[in-house]
Amino acid sequence: MAMDKKYIYAYALKNAIEHDGKAQAGAVVSGLFNKGLKKEQVKDVIPSINKVLKEINSWPLERQKKELEKYQDLIGHRPEREGLPELPNVPKTGVIMRFAPAASGFLHVGHIISNMPSSLYVKKYGGKFYVRIEDTDPERVDINAYEQIKKDCDWIFGNVSEYIIQSGRMAVYYKYIEKLLDKGAVYVCTCENEKFKELAGNMKECPCRKLGTEENMKRWRKMLDPKGFKEGEAVVRFKSDINDPNPAMRDFPLARVNEHEHPKQGTKYRVWPLMNLSVSVDDIEYGMTHVIRGKDHMDNAARQKMIYHALGLDKKYPWVFFMGRIKFSDIELSKRKIAAAIKEGKYTGFEDIRLPTIASLRKRGYKPEAFAKLAEQRGLSEVDKVMSQKDFFEILDSFNKQV
Repeated sequence: MAMDKKYIYAYALKNAIEHDGKAQAGAVVSGLFNKGLKKEQVKDVIPSINKVLKEINSWPLERQKKELEKYQDLIGHRPEREGLPELPNVPKTGVIMRFAPAASGFLHVGHIISNMPSSLYVKKYGGKFYVRIEDTDPERVDINAYEQIKKDCDWIFGNVSEYIIQSGRMAVYYKYIEKLLDKGAVYVCTCENEKFKELAGNMKECPCRKLGTEENMKRWRKMLDPKGFKEGEAVVRFKSDINDPNPAMRDFPLARVNEHEHPKQGTKYRVWPLMNLSVSVDDIEYGMTHVIRGKDHMDNAARQKMIYHALGLDKKYPWVFFMGRIKFSDIELSKRKIAAAIKEGKYTGFEDIRLPTIASLRKRGYKPEAFAKLAEQRGLSEVDKVMSQKDFFEILDSFNKQV
C-alpha cells in the first residue's frame, strides 16, 4: 500500500512529542489506521515508518515541535483511542473474567491472541482474572499440561487471581444436575444415539423426555453407580425447544458416563460433565461479569444462556463478545498435531523455537508487553483475519522492540 509519507511524519512527530522526543512504530501504525490503513497492509508501510522514525528521533524536541506545526491539520484534534475500548456495565468492584484452556497440551500463540484482552481488562478495571483448566474429558488430558499452563499464564498474563481445575469440582457439577432435575429442565436419556439423532432431526421428542422427576432421579443414581449404566447407555440431556431451527440446539447433552481413567482423578468418577454444563456452572459460581470468546462458541453461548434461564439466573448472565479469529496460513496450532510431531522427533520439545508455543516465544525473547500492545491495537474485532507467520511476526517484532 502506498501511504502518503506526510501522514507518517504527522503521526510520528505527534508521538515523539508525547514521549520525550522518541516516537514508536506501533503508535504511528495506530494513527495510520485513522487514514485508512488496513491491518493486512501494515507490513508494506513498516519500512517507510522505520525510515521516518530514524530521521525524526534524531532531531531535538524543539525542532520536532516546529515540524509538527506543518502537519497538524492532517491529523486534526480528534482524540485517538488508547488501549482497548471500554466495556459496558462494569461494576464498581471491577470485572470478573476468565481464560479456559483445555488440559490437552501446551498453550500457543493463538491462546495469547484470544485471551490477552480479558487479562488487560481486569488490569484496567480491577476485579479477578481466573484461569480455568478444563479437564473433564478423561481421554484428552495430558498430565504435564497443568504445570505448564500455570507457568505460561503466570508469564504472559501476570495477573491470574486463581487457577481452577474442573475435575476437582465434580461434586458441584453433580449438585447442579440435581437442581436441574428437580426443576424438570433436564432428563436422563437411554435412547440409542442414532435413534435420538433421528427423532431430534425430525423435531420429535424421544420417549425419555416425558419421564417424571422420580424416574429421572432413579436413572441419575444408576449413572453414578459403578454397577449401573455403562458407557453409551445413558446421558443427561437439557430439555430445550425440540422445534429449534438449529438441530444442534435440540435437547443437547450435559453429562455422560465415561469410565476411562482420568490422569489426575484416576477412577474416582464415572460420570463426567460436558462443556456446556461445566462452563455454565463455573461462570455462575465464580460470578463472571464479562466473557470474551471466539465466534465458534456462539452456539455454546446460546446453550449456556438456556441453562442460566432454567436456573432463574437470567440477570446473572455475563456480557459476551465474540472475537474473530486470526487464522494463520502457515502455522500449525493444533495441540494434538504439535504433540504428535514432537513424539515423532520433528521437534526437540514444546520449547523448540520453530514452534508457536508460549514456551517457545518466551525462549525467543518476546515480552508479554508486546502481546499486550498487539491486543490493544487489534481491539475487539468480530472480523476473522488470515495472516502468514511472516506478516504476524513483523508486527509483533515492532512492538517487542518498543518494550
